[in-house]
Amino acid sequence: MANSSTTDGSEDSPFLERDPIPTPEALHLLRGGRVELIGRMPYSSNHTFLVEITDGHLLVQGIYKPLAGEQPLWDFPDGLYQREVAAFVTSEALGWDVVPPTVVRDDLTHGIGSLQLFMPCIFEEHYFTLREQTDKYDDEFRRIGALDIVINNTDRKAGHCILGTEGKIWAIDHGVAFHHEFKLRTVIWDFAGEAIDDGMCDDLWRFLDDMPTEFDELLSPFERDAVKTRTTALGTAHRFPHDDTGGRRYPWPLV
Repeated sequence: MANSSTTDGSEDSPFLERDPIPTPEALHLLRGGRVELIGRMPYSSNHTFLVEITDGHLLVQGIYKPLAGEQPLWDFPDGLYQREVAAFVTSEALGWDVVPPTVVRDDLTHGIGSLQLFMPCIFEEHYFTLREQTDKYDDEFRRIGALDIVINNTDRKAGHCILGTEGKIWAIDHGVAFHHEFKLRTVIWDFAGEAIDDGMCDDLWRFLDDMPTEFDELLSPFERDAVKTRTTALGTAHRFPHDDTGGRRYPWPLV
C-alpha cells in the first residue's frame, strides 16, 4: 500500500515505493475513491493540488486541478481540466499508455476538475537529461512527440516528461492542448524528419476510425475536427515534422 509523505523526493519517501497499478483499477479508484487534500503543488500557474485517494484498501496520491483554480487565458476557454482528461483518453485510444490515468471529478473540495494518478518518479530526470544519457527511451519519446502533434500541445516542456520509478516515461501537464488552431510548442524535435514506423501509423489510422466518444463532452466540435485533421496529416506524412518557424515552436522555459 502507498502511504502519505512529503514531496521532497528523498530516497526513503513512500512516494517512490508504490507498485504499478493497472489502468482499470486506477480509474476505478480515481472515479470513486475518497479524496483528501494534502497541499498545493509549487511552481504552477494554475491551482494544482496533491491529494490522497483511498477506497479503504488502497491508498495512492493524485493530482487535482480544479476549474476554480484556473487562470483565464486569452486563447483558451475555461475548462483546461477537460483537456487533461482528453489527453489521457487520446493516449489510451492510440494504445500508447503514456499519460497517467485521469478523470473528471465534480465532488471534490474546490469543485469540478481533473484528477490524475500521481506517478512516483525520479525527480531529477527530464527529457533533456534522459536524452543525454541513453537512447533506451527513444521509442517512448517518439510516441509522446506524436501525441503532442495529435493533441496540439502548446507546452511540452522537458519537465513534463518524467521517468517513473518503474522505469517508464510518463507525459504530464496537458491543460493547454487541443486548440483548433495549430499552436504546437514542444522540446521534442530530435526526431524531426525521421520516418514514423508502420506500427505507430497503424495506431493513428485506427484512432481516426474510432474516435473516442468522450471527446463529445471534453472538446468543442472545432477542436474534434482539428484532432482529425492533425492525425490525418501525421499519418499521411509518415514522418515527424520539422520546426519551420525558426525556433518559435519551442516552449519557454524549456524545462
